[in-house]
Amino acid sequence: MKTLPQKRIGVLVGQLGTPDEPTPSALRRYLNQFLSDRRVIDYHPILWQPILQGIILRTRPRRSAQLYQRIWTEKGSPLRVYSKAQVSGLQERLGDSFRVILGMRYGSPSIESAIQTLEAEGIDQMIVLPMFPQFSSTTTASIYDAVYNTAAGRNPIKNKRFIPTLRFVAPYFDDAGYIEAMRSRLQATIASLDHTPDKYVITFHGIPKRYIDTGDPYRAQCAQTAYRLAEAMGWDDDEWLFCFQSRFGSEEWLTPYTEEVLESLHQSGVKYPLVFSPGFVTDCLETLSELGLEGQEHYERGGGRTENYTLAPCLNDDPLWLDVLAEMVRQNAAGWTSVLDSFSFSRQSAMQP
Repeated sequence: MKTLPQKRIGVLVGQLGTPDEPTPSALRRYLNQFLSDRRVIDYHPILWQPILQGIILRTRPRRSAQLYQRIWTEKGSPLRVYSKAQVSGLQERLGDSFRVILGMRYGSPSIESAIQTLEAEGIDQMIVLPMFPQFSSTTTASIYDAVYNTAAGRNPIKNKRFIPTLRFVAPYFDDAGYIEAMRSRLQATIASLDHTPDKYVITFHGIPKRYIDTGDPYRAQCAQTAYRLAEAMGWDDDEWLFCFQSRFGSEEWLTPYTEEVLESLHQSGVKYPLVFSPGFVTDCLETLSELGLEGQEHYERGGGRTENYTLAPCLNDDPLWLDVLAEMVRQNAAGWTSVLDSFSFSRQSAMQP
C-alpha cells in the first residue's frame, strides 16, 4: 500500500528586519526599504520621497552604521542571531508536522522568500506569527501586507492561480503566558544584581500620536501590557512607570519620551533604575544600543551613575518564552492538526494521476 506523504503546517516567524552588514551602504538599502513603507511613514510619496532620498539617506546611514557597529556580534546582527535561535527552538518544540521559517519585513531573509520556500516545499497551510505582542499599523499591519501580497502573488499582469490558506496569531499583549515569561525573565535579572532596583522603567517603541488619533490601538495595548506586568511583579504604583522611545521627526509622538524620563530619574531620587522593553521580544538596535548604551548616557547626563543602570534583556530564546510561542502556534493550528494526524495528503499528490 502506498504511503501518502505527510502534510506539514508552515509557521512564518515575522520580524521587522535588520541590515545585512553594519556599513553605510547596507544601512542605506535597509533604511530606504524601511522608510519607504507607507505603514511606517504615511506621508504621500510626492512629499516624502524627496526628503528621504535627498536628505535622510544622505546623512542617516553613516550614523546608523556606527550604532550597529557597537552592538554587532561575530555571528552578525543580534536580531538575526536571536531570531534564528527562536526559529530553531520553535521547530524543536513543534516537531516534524510543522515547518518553522524566519521572514523579515525589511532585509533578509525576507517574508517573500520565506513564503516562496514554504510553497516550494508543498506547504499550503501557513500560520503567521508576528513577533510584536502589541498591534500597530507600523509593524503588525506591515507584516500582514507583505504576507498577503506575496501569498496572493499580486501582480498587475498575472496573478497566482493558487493561494495558500493563512492564519495569523492575534496580538498577545495580555496573554498570560507572555506576561509570565516576562515576569520570570525580570525576576532572574533582578536576582543577578548586587542591589535592588528602586524604579522600573517600562518602555515601548513610540509612534506618532496622530496614528493613535486615527485608530491605531497600539498605546492602549502597551498600557495593558505594562499594567499586567506590574501586577504580576507585585510593584506598587510608585515603583514603576512606562514611556515611549525612538522618536523621529518633528511631529508629536507618544509621551512621555523615554530619553527625557531617563534624564530626570536621578533628580527625582532614583539611584538604581532597571529598564525593560516588553514590546521587543528580541534584542536589537533599539534595545542594546538605544536603551542600553544611549540609555546609560541619558541617565548619566541627568546626574546618575552608569554602573547603577540596568537594562533587562528581551525574552529572546528563553525556554519558557519558546514554550509559550509553541503553544500559541498549536492553538492556531486547531483543526489542521487533527487532519495531519489522520489521513492527510498533499495538494500535489491529489493532482497526480
